[in-house]
Amino acid sequence: MGSSTVTANGLDFRVIEEGRGEPVVLLHGFPDTADVWRNQVPALADAGFRVIAPDQRGCGQSDRPDGPENYGYEALLSDVVGIVDALGIERFSVIGHDWGAVLAWAMASFMPDRVDRMAALSAPHPEELFPIASVEQARMSYYILQFQHPGVAEQWLRADNWKNFREAWAGGDTDAQIADLSEPGKLESRIDWYRANITAETMFTPQPEVMLPVSIPVLLVHGERDQFLSEESFLRSEARCTGPFRYERLDTGHWMPTEQPHDVTQLFQEFLGSARRA
Repeated sequence: MGSSTVTANGLDFRVIEEGRGEPVVLLHGFPDTADVWRNQVPALADAGFRVIAPDQRGCGQSDRPDGPENYGYEALLSDVVGIVDALGIERFSVIGHDWGAVLAWAMASFMPDRVDRMAALSAPHPEELFPIASVEQARMSYYILQFQHPGVAEQWLRADNWKNFREAWAGGDTDAQIADLSEPGKLESRIDWYRANITAETMFTPQPEVMLPVSIPVLLVHGERDQFLSEESFLRSEARCTGPFRYERLDTGHWMPTEQPHDVTQLFQEFLGSARRA
């Protein structure tokens, strides 16, 4: 996959771009880079789409500002808009995994004039996940509380040749993730995504709802063996959507783009292709 550097918001981003046709933006999550989409990018390009997959701020080969104050939702969303604007794209579809899916939900909510379709993998509607509503989900989200302690979380993840990381995040591109996170400042910047946007209070205490109903077509996909997310919040997410909504379960863990690449790619092609048939 070829990549180039795109400047947005005063930062340089590594952006994979392939194909021609209707634009589709792929947003990775924690602790990945755009390479998590290595199976989907060429397939969607071959299917006639212009695929854009950036390393988001603090990740991969993109710029890494220091401090959690640089990783709030507004900055992360502004990056995506800045990248597509720099590429001369007005309207696009967005697909996200994990944190990338959280951003996709926000873009679908606040930017229906820019976003045609939205697919979210391994992430329900954010306001259905928090506040946490079950003991099961609280247990699965324990790591977010650990992430609130600078230095302590990093030491815990790196300990004994990244043993805790390997166990907790099993199923992803573990070796590639660790190689990237081992570079100076990379682990801190990834965890800053959590520190900037989630607190113990927001995890367990009801907050004012700010997201608007999602009116564009939505595809939501849950991995039945996801070790971080129970299905309950996924099932409630349809109530946040006023447009066409499709829900799918896959026999996979959290990292479905690499664990079940064929099934994920097929879902994307069907979902995006249905717009052409409409």
